[in-house]
Amino acid sequence: MPELLIETNGSIRTLTLDRPEKRNALNDGLVAELKSALKAADADESLRAVVIRGAGKDFCSGADLSALQKIAAASYEENFDDAKSLAELFAMPRKMKVPVIAAVHGRALAGGCGLATACDIVLATESARFGYPEVKIGFVPAIVTAFLRRNVSEKRAFELLTRGFEFTAQEANFLGLVNRIFPDEGFEAAVTDYASTYAKLSASAVQLTKSLLYRMDNFGFEESVEIGSEVNAEARMTDDCRKGIRKFLE
Repeated sequence: MPELLIETNGSIRTLTLDRPEKRNALNDGLVAELKSALKAADADESLRAVVIRGAGKDFCSGADLSALQKIAAASYEENFDDAKSLAELFAMPRKMKVPVIAAVHGRALAGGCGLATACDIVLATESARFGYPEVKIGFVPAIVTAFLRRNVSEKRAFELLTRGFEFTAQEANFLGLVNRIFPDEGFEAAVTDYASTYAKLSASAVQLTKSLLYRMDNFGFEESVEIGSEVNAEARMTDDCRKGIRKFLE
């Protein structure tokens, strides 16, 4: 049985983690389905945004019991391969052309919080809660650290990763982990309205901007300015830019 629901509404594709009885916990099957769905979405030129959400009461509670049992019994090599698979999933949103939006309601904990953190944008309900509680069982939220460190200050990241507490959507917004908070009632419609904005914008401009933003992670200031100049010139040559300038001048 598929554990991921895929729905396309116009230029917006919604991926719904569909294990509500397990609080949408991640297992090998769901991770594989997510990776496959994100790859397919990236290849679909008609899309302008991808939304990841959870069915039932929660966004995602992290690894499920069977995954934890597998970890406990596995060798280093087996655990490394498993970790690499999760790392590939977390890295995919940044490499995709369109914005990937996490729509978080209920709880986003451990790997679930990591999945949300790895997305380009996080939208949350007023009652949503987040947390990286791995340290409580002697585990390390290691893969998400690369993303969290780029979202918050070093001291904030240290606190969130080493104390393992849950925090509210309002706290997550203050920290810079959540972009927008919406009322619980009508959240799905609010997410659709937010994501649909990208259908009204230049696809090439959004794609170039996203690529530029994340490429700059690897370079210093002067190199980043140089790359910005290259992308600026590249953007000027696109059909969208030329049409936009012509429309503006007219």
